[in-house]
Amino acid sequence: MSQAPLISVEELTRLYEVGGEEVRALDGVSFDVARGEWVAVVGQSGSGKSTLMNLIGALDTPSSGTYRINGRDVERLSDDELADLRNREIGFVFQTFQLLPRSTALANVELPLVYRGLPRRERRERAVAALESVGLANRMHHRPNELSGGQRQRVAIARALVGQPSLLLADEPTGNLDSTTGEDIIRLFGELHQRGHTILLVTHEPRLAARCPRAIRLSDGKVVADGPGREVALLGVAPAAVSA
Repeated sequence: MSQAPLISVEELTRLYEVGGEEVRALDGVSFDVARGEWVAVVGQSGSGKSTLMNLIGALDTPSSGTYRINGRDVERLSDDELADLRNREIGFVFQTFQLLPRSTALANVELPLVYRGLPRRERRERAVAALESVGLANRMHHRPNELSGGQRQRVAIARALVGQPSLLLADEPTGNLDSTTGEDIIRLFGELHQRGHTILLVTHEPRLAARCPRAIRLSDGKVVADGPGREVALLGVAPAAVSA
């Protein structure tokens, strides 16, 4: 028997009222993500990818359709259950890092485990291991303003990993980084994928989508392509834009 997908999205729709008019930010989106996959969601501004990220991250609820993660029907969960799901099932990586400026890297990485109520010693051990896994063993006692942009994003990735989530959800993770540093971060995601992590990377950059084994392209709230990353990234884009 084949293993059930980690994520299952079926006919997902999200409607908004803007100036008295109905806007379909998502319009019948369907796809599955298997455990251990690395998938890009790619599209231009207004394509619906940010709306989809908010739904996948249980930060918003759909107008219709279903979304399941680990077999749980997300739209049926209470607010407390949603908060618990976000803490345990999903590790978030944001473009702007969202680190506490007065806390060390170690304290920032421990934070999700504080909310989970784990004992201090276990929090510390797991946070140290997470920072070591992203190559920051020698920077764990530094504050964000003492770290480079790439190091801050590595702290954010360690924080996403520390709770051992089912899914890493990365929103434009290289958006605030120069091209060289961004390349380092994408290589790190590749290493995490090789270690078995499931990764959903949301981006507007074809060159990043091309690095992923699979990409889903959105346009006007619909899935217009789903397949090998390089093939999907190239649709309607000059090949130079996705060169490695």
